[in-house]
Parts: sequence; C-alpha cells; structure tokens
Amino acid sequence: MKNLDIAVIGSGIGGSLISALNKNKDLILFEKDKNLGGCASTFKRNAAYFNAGATTFVGYENNHPIKNIFDKVGIIPNILESKIAIRTIQNKKIVDRVQDFEEFLTNLNSVYYHKNNRIFWQTIKDIDEKFWKLKNIYYAKYSLNAYVKTVFFIRELIKEFGFLLFKTADGYINEILPNITKEYKSFINAQLLITLQTNSKDLSLLAMSLGLAYPFHKVFYSLGGMGKIIEDLLKDVNVQNKEEIISIKKEANNYRLISTKDEYLASKVILNSAIFESSKLFLDENIKKYYDKFSFSDQSAFVVYLKLDTREKLLHHYQIILEDNIPNCISNSFFISISDINDEKLSKDGYSITISSHSKAIFWEGLTKDEYEAKKELTQNFIIKEFLNNFENIKQENIKTLFSATSKTFYRYINRSNCGGKPITTKTIFQLPSCNTPFEGLYNVGDTIFAGQGWPGVAIGVDVLNKELNKI
Repeated sequence: MKNLDIAVIGSGIGGSLISALNKNKDLILFEKDKNLGGCASTFKRNAAYFNAGATTFVGYENNHPIKNIFDKVGIIPNILESKIAIRTIQNKKIVDRVQDFEEFLTNLNSVYYHKNNRIFWQTIKDIDEKFWKLKNIYYAKYSLNAYVKTVFFIRELIKEFGFLLFKTADGYINEILPNITKEYKSFINAQLLITLQTNSKDLSLLAMSLGLAYPFHKVFYSLGGMGKIIEDLLKDVNVQNKEEIISIKKEANNYRLISTKDEYLASKVILNSAIFESSKLFLDENIKKYYDKFSFSDQSAFVVYLKLDTREKLLHHYQIILEDNIPNCISNSFFISISDINDEKLSKDGYSITISSHSKAIFWEGLTKDEYEAKKELTQNFIIKEFLNNFENIKQENIKTLFSATSKTFYRYINRSNCGGKPITTKTIFQLPSCNTPFEGLYNVGDTIFAGQGWPGVAIGVDVLNKELNKI
C-alpha cells in the first residue's frame, strides 16, 4: 500500500491545474484513460490526431487566473493567437468575433443592426472587465473561515455591480435591444451555448456578460492539440494513467483508494469528476448522500471528427447558426474547430477538425444498437451536409476520415456523459457546489463546481481550491 498526501482523480483541466500547483507534494494524479485531459484531451485514431472536445484556450493574459497559475507552475504554453476568435455564419452572413471592439461593432451592425448595439455590447464588455479586476473571487462552504471569505466576495460583487447583479439576461436584452430580431437573438444564444452551455433565458446579466465577452480577450490555438497543454502542465507531476479508481473509503484521517492496479492511503482526495456522478466512488453512506443531493445534468455534446484533405486557408474556429435545431440536439448551431495549417502534428496529411453541438444524454439512452447507430448517422450526416453548404470550396471527396461521438462515447472514455454544470444565476448562487465538502480532506474541482465553464471558469475554482488546500 502506498501513502499519499494528495490523490487527484481525473486529469481534466481542473485536475491538471491543481496537480501542477501542488507537484512538489506527495501527490498522484489518476486517469482512467491513456490520454490526459478528459474533455480537453487530444487522441489518436488511424494515425491522425483529434481534439476530443475543448479547443479554445482563453485567459492567458496578465491578471487572469490562467496566466497566474501557469506563471506559478513555470510553464509557457505553446500557443498561437487566433486573430479572429470565431467566425459566425448565419444564412451566409458573417460576423467575426475579434478583440478590437470598434471593428467588432462595425461588423455586427452590418449584419444585426440595432440602434442600441453600442450600449448593449459596451455594457457587456465593461461588466466583464470589472469582474476580472475583482481581488477576492472566492466561493467555498463548510467552515467559518470559508463562509466569511465568501461573504466578502459577494459584498465586493454587490459593491461593484449593484443592481446589475440582479438583472436577468433576457430582461436586459429586452430592455436595451427592444424588438430584437429572431436571427439576432439566435446569434447571442449560439454564442452563450459555446461558453456557458445554456442560453439567455437561464442566465443573469453577469453570467451572460462573461460568456459573450470572452472574444474581447485574447483567444489562442494550442499547437499540437489541446492535450499538449495538459501534458506540459503535468510533465513534472506523478501521473498514473490507464489506472481507474474503483472505490474510496474514509478511514479516520485518511481515505483508502482501491484502483484497478493498486491500493493507496491519502490524507486528501480531489475529485475532478462531475459532482453528480461522484457518489458511485464511495463506500461511506454519508458521503454518498452528500453527492446524491446534486441533481444530474444530462446536457451533453454530439461531436463529429473529420480529417480534411485540402489546402484551403481556414480559420481556427467557426460557428454555423441554422434556422432549426439539429436532429437529436438541443441547438440550432454547431461549433467548428480546425487545426492550424502549420501544426505539424494535427495538420499532417490535412486538417484535423472537431465539430460539436449540444445534445442531451437521455437522447442516447435505452436504444438498441441499430437504433443508436441510425440516430448517430442521421445527426452526423446532417451536420456534415450543413458544414459543406457553408464552405463552398470544400467537397465531400475532401473528407478522408469521418466518425462521431455521443454522451455514451464520452462516458466510455472519460467517465462522464455530460458537459458542464449548472449556470451561475441569482437563484443558484447559494446552491452551487463548492471546492470543499463537509468531509475533512475531500475536495472537488472542475466544470461542475463554482465557477465552472471553460479554462477561465475552472481556473477560478482551482485558485479557490488551492487556497483551501494551503489555508491561504
């Protein structure tokens, strides 16, 4: 049996960041799959490499938690700035999300003109900038010290944002952009689905601002795939991949972990798993009950992977917005991530492309094998048809490799069938799971914990968790 200070379960963004920050401690990071990174991994199939899910790297700039963490760890990621963060295409009309505000506004007005566009988008940008200047971003529970620091954070939020903090996203849209067209509203909601996994009807103005404003920051492409960033973060970390933790039992001041290969005792355990799927790991009824109280979010993704044999010059990211929802999906848009033409690993023998849309895990449950394959083929073919419709110089014969993944695929490889957690709203803020738990030495990290979504959101949670671990 091996004794550890910290056991981290799962090598997603959160697990990798917190492991890198604590790499000098007696720590092991366990990963079920051979590839590191979870939804942010890069995998190989038929001699070609593909990004599993996450493809945009945002927040690597001064005074942001991502940059701060990488600086502390001593890692400089091998990244390339995307001058156009996303090119959105709706009914053949193009809006480029660029960092320069005036350039974006000019482009936006040419497609979705509204007399109040400047007011709306300037407010979005201002709220986002104010948020990232906050000094005491913090959210934790279960101890007096944690509650006190959380109260100070909420007080700072109220002081900085005032009444804006309690406005709903839809309420603000209707107030500032009255009579907004269906097409324009669809553009806004398609952007929010990328960053927050939901649309404006479920969000606060603050959450919407953070979701819509991310292209006003620098957005990067990871050379060698998103998994390369994870691998660089973990190069000095004790990682046990292809080793799954099967069960955990609390024993006095330690946790006993049984894996597919060995047995361990750890004084601290950090779960980088979806919080509503963590109960199954534990033998203790009290801990199982704690995790069981968090309701399952079955929002997931449908992802198409393809290898494209063309030298057509393409951007890193596109979003195609359609009139109606994609079959077996809950969205009328899909997000396209394309490898850089000079990426020697991913673009060898053609572009590596990941296309994703939002689905629900329940859509893929309870099906026979034939039913499952038929639904999968229908969705894949629909997306490819619309993809080709929007890229006139790309033909079916340019596609050399084609396959897709559902929630069931993701569960098989990374032990989770959903993507993301519940959005932060004024109604959910006090119900959100925090990085710490009622059980001494047991912690959570990742996109189902405050503050969730994407590299910046997960990094906020990691920063809070690191303070809890080290009692800063």
